[in-house]
Amino acid sequence: MSETLDILAFSAHPDDIELSCSGTLIKHIEQGYKVGIIDLTEGELGTRGNKEIRREEADKAAKLMKISARENLKMPDGFFDLSEANKISVIKMIRKYKPRIVLANAISDRHPDHGRAAQLVSEACFLSGLIRIDTGQNPHRPEVVYHYIQDRFTKPDLIVDITGFFDKKMETVKAFRSQFYNPDSEEILTPISGPEFFSYLEGRAIEYGRLIGKLHGEGFTTERPLGVSSLKALI
Repeated sequence: MSETLDILAFSAHPDDIELSCSGTLIKHIEQGYKVGIIDLTEGELGTRGNKEIRREEADKAAKLMKISARENLKMPDGFFDLSEANKISVIKMIRKYKPRIVLANAISDRHPDHGRAAQLVSEACFLSGLIRIDTGQNPHRPEVVYHYIQDRFTKPDLIVDITGFFDKKMETVKAFRSQFYNPDSEEILTPISGPEFFSYLEGRAIEYGRLIGKLHGEGFTTERPLGVSSLKALI
């Protein structure tokens, strides 16, 4: 038996969540929501570190966020596809945790895995509601799928105010010491391993926050129009 989660966040690689929407997850967890993460791959093609190190880093980040559950589907990094088998793997996770809200990768991004993961998860969310797909579990379809924004700037459809949670977000990012700035590392430098990358992350959060009159924000795109009970809910 597994507990039902309010939010289930999927990522192509360990650290996608931390970089893009961990502030949102931390805020919701502190408000009493139950949140889980499913990493599709182990990030084994990353230039720095290895899958064993990244597994330890992902566990550390999950503890910092106080995530209720984190699993890895061990699809091949860089080469997973939209096959029936992969969709079934994602469907099993959706039916296992029965989330109302699913977060998924950016629909188009610098890394080709991100857009492919976005499509895989989105299709699996629909298929998970079909009774004739037999996984030995009850069908479940999430109410909504939101896509977090990653490397490429995308105009958001909604922005979550994470003012007061940005520092905690950065703690989860820095849990991945093999991937980001670490003055003690002797590994190859990458576009995300220099100290300036942290400034970029804060700049992005400030930019999205400014759009809603807040200090820090995280942006998302939606697959359908947002519905609200009143205009005041948008203030």
